[in-house]
Amino acid sequence: MDQTRSPNSLFPIPAHHSSMVTSQPEGARLSRSLGLAEITLSGIGIILGAGIYALIGTAAAGAGNAVWLAFAISAVVALFTALSYAELSSMFPKAGAEYEYTTAAVGGYIAFIVGWLIIFSGIIGAATVALGFGGYFTGLFGIDQVLAAGGLIAVLTVILIIGVKESAAVAGLFTLIEAVGLVLIIIAGLPLLGSVDYLEMPLGISGVFTAAALVFFAYQGFEEMVKFSEETREPEKTVPKALMIALAVCTLLYILVCIAAVSVVGWEGLAGSDAPFAEVATVAWGPWGADLLSVIALFATANTVLLMLLAASRISYGMARAGSLPGPLARVHETRKTPYLAILVAAIGAVLFLFAGDIGFVASVTNFTIFVTFMIVNLSVILLRYRSPDQKRAFLVPGRIGRMPVLPLFGIVTSIFLFFQLTPEIIAIGTLLVIIGGIVALFMGREDQGRDGG
Repeated sequence: MDQTRSPNSLFPIPAHHSSMVTSQPEGARLSRSLGLAEITLSGIGIILGAGIYALIGTAAAGAGNAVWLAFAISAVVALFTALSYAELSSMFPKAGAEYEYTTAAVGGYIAFIVGWLIIFSGIIGAATVALGFGGYFTGLFGIDQVLAAGGLIAVLTVILIIGVKESAAVAGLFTLIEAVGLVLIIIAGLPLLGSVDYLEMPLGISGVFTAAALVFFAYQGFEEMVKFSEETREPEKTVPKALMIALAVCTLLYILVCIAAVSVVGWEGLAGSDAPFAEVATVAWGPWGADLLSVIALFATANTVLLMLLAASRISYGMARAGSLPGPLARVHETRKTPYLAILVAAIGAVLFLFAGDIGFVASVTNFTIFVTFMIVNLSVILLRYRSPDQKRAFLVPGRIGRMPVLPLFGIVTSIFLFFQLTPEIIAIGTLLVIIGGIVALFMGREDQGRDGG
């Protein structure tokens, strides 16, 4: 493959991004078997997932009955960046996603750090959500939590290796089940709509902003959809459309669920419960309702783990194929057409992180990585409008002044705003991750130079 070096990068950058897949041997290609319905359902599945099931109680403690507003604020920030992802995915429909975008815009060194953060957050996020699954499983069946979490990761790893179409089918089924759970919460709240003040904010608007920074974890997933690009038919058009549909559906569900939940138990009831939706179901229908929501939560958490592992393996595969991670991670199974080694490494990493801590803490660490990534992704859209104005874009972010796209600029500003709603402890831990990634990037760059004889 023809490679050049960016002046600000230690890494080889493909001279023509569009040739990265087609230049591979036929046997090394991923299978293009996904359409709009599968991508959209997968996106909805990873967005809905464990985030709202686990975090609505913690968010209500800060935002009060206005917890719906915290989700709405996060949705606006997500929309700005989702539009940027849509444009970039239409330019570079690659499994490496953010790594590809930032390599083209700001060079391989920054791209490596971004990819490092995304892989790390995907693996540790999968481990944490798997523990959430284990908690529900223990409550229902009495099995050890860590054992249940490890068993889930093992089963999902097998599904991911079998094939992306099979994984998408499982994700689609689980998505429908977890969506039913949220619809049940909405139904529970319908008779009580208007019974509380939906703008009651015990900590004022600052509490709502803090909650918005936390619940952004509940929107994590729309950015993972672009990693399906190499396994999607007509990805330049399909992925942007699926992005917009999935984000719209999830935002509507989140806001309705929040309004319904506080209508039933109030923000105090949500904040004081380890299983807030089970609390709502108990009040509405009795103990059987809590058991039903707990079973549905099993599918919700399992779905999130499945799709987090899938996304982490795809960006690992994309980076390895570009030469920035060890080459074996780019190996594709001869018959299943899946990056099996990248999947196994992501799964092993998740098992090692099963003792990472509570979901609120890890969600905040994950949000750090997401906010940093979103700033760079939005910046990439702006830079590429100036550097590559003639490159084909099947989707274009609307609104511009001259060449300057306005909405990505809003995406940067709003991401920075939510970033500084994180606690100093979380910012310190996230900064340490960036520094470690930078050191690894320098090491990988030297290794690459050695291979090139430079």
